[in-house]
Amino acid sequence: MSDLSTAPIWFATPVLDALNELNRHTAIEHLGIQFSAVGPDWLEATMPIDSRTVQPMGILHGGISVALAETLGSTAANCCVDSNRFRAVGIEVNANHMRMARSGLVTGTTRPLSLGRRLHVWQTQIVDSAGVLLCASRLTLAIIEATATIGRAVP
Repeated sequence: MSDLSTAPIWFATPVLDALNELNRHTAIEHLGIQFSAVGPDWLEATMPIDSRTVQPMGILHGGISVALAETLGSTAANCCVDSNRFRAVGIEVNANHMRMARSGLVTGTTRPLSLGRRLHVWQTQIVDSAGVLLCASRLTLAIIEATATIGRAVP
């Protein structure tokens, strides 16, 4: 990552309580995703491994890991733009699953790879409680003009 890590990137610094409140009554809340920390160029959230997040073999569902990564990347991207003028919307996501997990809490941390005027790319790493890398994901977002039909703005 070039100069992105040398200065804060936020248009409006994420407020964890506000982000968690924004996600009430959504799939994010249903999955137990909680924003837990923020830094000058990163955002973090946790998610439990439980009946909501496992697949039939009892391991963390890969698609749910992607949901955590997309939640982090899209939320972070929306905090980097003026929400009165723009929205960041996902256009592509991919993930590599390195290890499986059966229980505990996972933590995802997202950081930007590129913050352009019309395109953002965010990378998220998801680790278990011992810090073992479970999943690495990359999300590409388009930065579009805000309209009244695109939901709620990120605080």
